[in-house]
Amino acid sequence: MKFAPIIDPAVRKPAPKPVRVDLRKVFGIGTTLWAMALVAALIVTLFDDRAESMVIMCASGVIIGLLMLVWEHFDRWDYRRLGQ
Repeated sequence: MKFAPIIDPAVRKPAPKPVRVDLRKVFGIGTTLWAMALVAALIVTLFDDRAESMVIMCASGVIIGLLMLVWEHFDRWDYRRLGQ
């Protein structure tokens, strides 16, 4: 019966364990792409005065990506420390 887990929690299947993912690769690739876009935006800014918002957006992406790499470093450090 589909409603049995709602009515009786004892018949629920156990939840799967969370998968630990290496976010350094994800954040590193994303930050690299934002950095490449920043270089392209800077080149476009040389020819067009109205393209400053692209530079600000790409620089923000690079800064956020670097902050996420720092966060991931400390999160992984805590995870390893608590696992011992």
